[in-house]
Amino acid sequence: QVQLVESGGGLVQAGGSLRLSCVVSGLTFGSYDMGWFRQAPGKEREFVAAVHWNDITIYYADSVKGRFTISRDNAKNTVYLQMNSLKPEDTAVYYCAARGDRTYVALKYRGTYEYWGQGTQVTVSS
Repeated sequence: QVQLVESGGGLVQAGGSLRLSCVVSGLTFGSYDMGWFRQAPGKEREFVAAVHWNDITIYYADSVKGRFTISRDNAKNTVYLQMNSLKPEDTAVYYCAARGDRTYVALKYRGTYEYWGQGTQVTVSS
């Protein structure tokens, strides 16, 4: 079975940093696009960042561009989200997701991702 397990969330002050990790099992990791999404209370799940299977195409939401960095280590079946300069509005449950390669479909569309983790809470205090 496919499993995605996030870790690294926690409580941090505004301006601080966190690094999230997502370990994937049960699929050929190097053949899948990987994304990060987040969901705040009362809000829909929104796109944060994603990286194509070949590690060439990377896409960020405007709200995190310049502050967050997504990366992947195929040898470890892991995708990371380095979050710097955190703001209270970044508070949410963060989810990693995987999809089989969709060459001509943008990475930001959450409906295109097949597999999802259970999420990790990130809370940023003011």
